[in-house]
Amino acid sequence: MSEQSNIGSPGGASAQDALRMERAKSRVAIACASIVAVMTGLSFAAVPLYQMFCQVTGYGGTTQRALKLSNQVVDRPIEVLFDANVRGLAWKFEPVQSRIEVKLGENALVFYRATNTGDKPLSGTAAFNVDPPAAGIHFQKVECFCFKEQTLQPGESIEMPVTFFVDPALAKDKDARHIGRIVLSYTFYPTVDTKSAAATKAEDTDKPSINKGTDKRGT
Repeated sequence: MSEQSNIGSPGGASAQDALRMERAKSRVAIACASIVAVMTGLSFAAVPLYQMFCQVTGYGGTTQRALKLSNQVVDRPIEVLFDANVRGLAWKFEPVQSRIEVKLGENALVFYRATNTGDKPLSGTAAFNVDPPAAGIHFQKVECFCFKEQTLQPGESIEMPVTFFVDPALAKDKDARHIGRIVLSYTFYPTVDTKSAAATKAEDTDKPSINKGTDKRGT
């Protein structure tokens, strides 16, 4: 009888309510942690998924990569202009020729020139797109310096090739068939290693010198 009366007492009810509340709080905390974990995973996946989407669809003027040269030419001329930019890199970067005219499906070879104007080796990678964006899915690059990192020694200048063609399918694309001019644009950015080297050099400059005469790290 005493045990039953204790369960039905106000004190017993309060203890049970407190226990239920603690369990509810635990479930909410676990749910929130799970949501954060899922959102974090999605944020990391978003960049490669977006890049894949752009490469497949040409969204935002992203050009395509062709596995082989074109074997079909259509008698429909189109003008291609070339643009060059540099961000955070001591390079001079420019197209060797500013424009060409090609036919749809015609294979073309052009060059860009890069010069390291700095006093140390510098590495960079090139981001690219075309304008108008609707032409992106039809602009096919077979070979391009933008496919890999480029490294230049101080004062070194190189000419880098781009082999491409404009897919004849552009002429049948209702969103792109009106296009008569395409601008191919590249922007070179420093690679992570170059940024890290610059940061390390800045940190070393700020440090007090420590008996440089006996420093044998270079030996």
